[in-house]
Amino acid sequence: MGIPGADGRLPIIYVRGFAGNGRAINSAVDDPFYGFSQGSVHVRSDSRGKARFHQFESPMLRLVTDHKYEVPVHGDQWAYLQGVDAGTVNPASIWIHRFYDDSADTFGEDPEKFSFEEAAHDLFRLIKLVLDRTGAPKVFLVAHSMGGLICRSLLQRVIPEEMADADGNVDPAAGTVYVARVFTYATPHGGINFVVGYGLLERIRDATGIQGADIFGPDRMYDYLTPAARRRTLRRDAFQATEMPDDGFPVGELFCLVGSNPEDYDVAFGLSSKAVGPRSDGLVQIDNAAVRGAPLAIVHRSHSGRYGIVNSEEGYQNLQRFLFGDLKIQVELVGFTVGRDAPREVEFQLDVGVAIRGLPVMVHEQSAAHFCPVQIERWREGDPIDSPQPLLTTFLSSQAPRPLVGGRSVPRLRQALRLRLMSIVEKQGRFFFEDHMEQTEDWQDTLVVDIEPPSAKQPLPTAWAAWNSTIPTALRDWIPDDRDRLLDRDGTANRWSGRIDVPALMKPLLGDNAGLQITVTPRILPL
Repeated sequence: MGIPGADGRLPIIYVRGFAGNGRAINSAVDDPFYGFSQGSVHVRSDSRGKARFHQFESPMLRLVTDHKYEVPVHGDQWAYLQGVDAGTVNPASIWIHRFYDDSADTFGEDPEKFSFEEAAHDLFRLIKLVLDRTGAPKVFLVAHSMGGLICRSLLQRVIPEEMADADGNVDPAAGTVYVARVFTYATPHGGINFVVGYGLLERIRDATGIQGADIFGPDRMYDYLTPAARRRTLRRDAFQATEMPDDGFPVGELFCLVGSNPEDYDVAFGLSSKAVGPRSDGLVQIDNAAVRGAPLAIVHRSHSGRYGIVNSEEGYQNLQRFLFGDLKIQVELVGFTVGRDAPREVEFQLDVGVAIRGLPVMVHEQSAAHFCPVQIERWREGDPIDSPQPLLTTFLSSQAPRPLVGGRSVPRLRQALRLRLMSIVEKQGRFFFEDHMEQTEDWQDTLVVDIEPPSAKQPLPTAWAAWNSTIPTALRDWIPDDRDRLLDRDGTANRWSGRIDVPALMKPLLGDNAGLQITVTPRILPL
């Protein structure tokens, strides 16, 4: 078997989301895998707006088939783990944190009241048991919704406090001893807010703790995310739920997958999605679904259900690339001076979509239609635009099987970045349409990028890029040549950075020096 985890496959522990009342808790407990084994047979829609059949097995089954993971439950995973010797269990294994079991009335007449804090402490106990039995150095945590907050409580409070020294001093980064990476689906990292009620609904929820939902309010979040020793310096009024300590668990190892589809979240007959508003997944608002500074992707999926974010191809593709990817790709806008000659009331928004060769879905999609475009700072005299402006971060695996084209495995990783710039006129909070052309963009193009991963003979990657508007063939037939090769402009060891200008025709609109900067860095599993 070799050194546990040396092949990048660490034990995975799944942590589910909020169940609420007794009936929902019973339903969760009745599922052996707390919902992570559920798949789907729908994508959101095709190019004509019709739902199409697409059989997605489930994130758990795909890890078993694609990455050869095992699910050694054997009747009771706790009993199984406690009954085997240390170092005898396959590290490439999947475990379920079944924290709701004691709160179900299907196993006894006196179920215990669910405790968020106890769930976080029990997760630490499960992690230590899994590490002992597998011999792995660390684990991966994969969480949905509230489960991501349990993971953050574990990392930000539970482990630091349990590992405090004799004087009570805590190490904010103590969680890195046990956890390598965390992936969250639709987690309300900033809590849950409503666009109706003018704050009354939040106050009622937090004051009454109805069905335990106060855990999504700022007071309870401050409590379970902040070690007691740190409250002397971090007061409640300075606490920001979406921020993690700079000296704590590194946010670069925490991925936030964000949903942007509230329409298909039918919980409470759709009342939830109406309460949180259109800029959400039906339960969690987009602005609350990510930790500041952490890599993220936005996909047009709802919080749960048949179009849910967990049981989706988009979710799984982001999950496997973040956990196992060994290349980090960052894309930034540089030199944009859009709006130089536009009236003051004109603002600009950029739709962004990322496709990867061989996948039937977009792995990242921000658009005005989904209420989440990238807001582009317009150029103003005497007020220079911040540059570069981060656009997205994604991950690729040089070891992943390549798609077959013409019966042969392609040698390079290819992805396409779709960009669409729209301008709007806004005066005193209202849109004006006198000279407006609906759904007509000021600029639209797709940047096609080929990346040849590093190798023993080539320590840095090689990249080629071209705008689709300049490619004279069908995209599938495009073979980049030396003219398309991007030169490394960085010079730093173990880091490659190249740049491509926007097409010459668009420079009057976007800026004489406008372009995209692509940075590729090797990614090492923090063991």
